[in-house]
Amino acid sequence: MRITIRQSDFEKILAYALSERPNEACGLIAGREAEDGSRSIEKVYLLTNTDHTNEHFSIDPKAQLAAVKDMRAEGLSPLGNWHSHPETPSRPSEEDKRLANDSKATYLILSLEKADAPVLNAFHIEGEQDNRTVRKEELIITEE
Repeated sequence: MRITIRQSDFEKILAYALSERPNEACGLIAGREAEDGSRSIEKVYLLTNTDHTNEHFSIDPKAQLAAVKDMRAEGLSPLGNWHSHPETPSRPSEEDKRLANDSKATYLILSLEKADAPVLNAFHIEGEQDNRTVRKEELIITEE
């Protein structure tokens, strides 16, 4: 599967994640899905990690609902979520896999492990709770 994100949206996520360090930052992504299954992120939502920790995140349910309502009002579809890993690589942790309950979602993970070289990757996670399959998606950062 291929997913695209604009450079400006990547920079928005990066700036927010850097401002939230040492905690994980999080949010949602919305956009459109083409008939071939490729996805285009058209809006990113910067939400609060109510856990305020560097090891995991929880999104405030009211803020999540408000974001989903905004997506619908703009004719966008929820595509998944994003979060940062302030100190670890851009790959799903065991907890990320355990909490990945939407097999249709794209999970973006931004690693700030090397602050001067942030890494953003996209993943698809599915399967039964004790047997999750993680597949890296092709992520393309586009100009405006």
